[in-house]
Amino acid sequence: MKIKLATFSLILSSALFMSQNTHANEKPFAIAIHGGAGTISKANLTPELRQAYKDKLKEAVDKGSKVLEQGGDSLVAVQTAINVLENSPLFNAGVGSVYTYDGGHELDASIMDGKTMNAGAVAGVRHIANPIDLALAVMNKSEHVMLSGAGAEEFALTQGFKLVPNSHFDSDARYQQLLDARQKLQAAEKSDQIAGIEMKDLDYKFGTVGAVALDKNGNLAAGTSTGGMTAKRFGRIGDSPVIGAGTYAENGVCAVSATGHGEFFIRYQVAGDICAKVKYQQKSIIQAADEVINQRLITAGGSGGVIAVDHRGNIATPFNTEGMYRATRSNGEPAQVMIWQDQ
Repeated sequence: MKIKLATFSLILSSALFMSQNTHANEKPFAIAIHGGAGTISKANLTPELRQAYKDKLKEAVDKGSKVLEQGGDSLVAVQTAINVLENSPLFNAGVGSVYTYDGGHELDASIMDGKTMNAGAVAGVRHIANPIDLALAVMNKSEHVMLSGAGAEEFALTQGFKLVPNSHFDSDARYQQLLDARQKLQAAEKSDQIAGIEMKDLDYKFGTVGAVALDKNGNLAAGTSTGGMTAKRFGRIGDSPVIGAGTYAENGVCAVSATGHGEFFIRYQVAGDICAKVKYQQKSIIQAADEVINQRLITAGGSGGVIAVDHRGNIATPFNTEGMYRATRSNGEPAQVMIWQDQ
């Protein structure tokens, strides 16, 4: 009897060892998404609307994570998650894009492959339903990194894209935001103040969607898509399509997608700076992202946040605004969906 018990104990111990060892040898995979950062007031977000945001964020992160779970590429996961957000009127990207000062829509997007360091971006497009798809086409099908405006759309036609009317992005809520923004801008101009500063209190100044992912093969990718800034003028372009500012990915280091006051993210090359701290200073992704967002950027007067993942699957989602729509999943674990610091 003692021999049988000993034998059973040995078999059980071996099985546990093999199970633990197999789990330990599983390659990590992770994804994080964001739907914009800014003055997201709890008082102004009804329980129904709050749930709608969380449901859509969960849908996006789940679809992206499914690609990774099945052994898919990080680029595909990023594109898949961003498409969900671009197709939702809740977010300032795709169908939810804000209005320019003149009453139209100009969209930007970028994507980067950490394996090859290749990247693609589009800026100021007016007739592309899913700009992240065109950014990917620029990366894979052209010799360029960034195309803009009519030229980007001409390229889109050569790749089989169907153009949509600019009214495809219209919405009553966004139009009301434009009217409010115009009023504040005009008041600022009359008082000889810088309009950009006066707009800092607008709830809808910021708005971007993005995703970062690590696949089972160790490949990192990042992507960002946006409708830009409410009431923007003169063909203004923010950080979202700028590699190193709003988007960056490098295998063995990290992948970052940003959201916030684009001018500051460009000046301080936020996405690239975070990865540089990880690569050259051996800082953790959490420490590096926090230093850039909550120290360097905020000291300069810049508002916003980032999502970031490193080559081990560690995720950071710091922001220095009231809230940031975000969701994360790693290694098949349930999705974590949050808007504010505590929920």
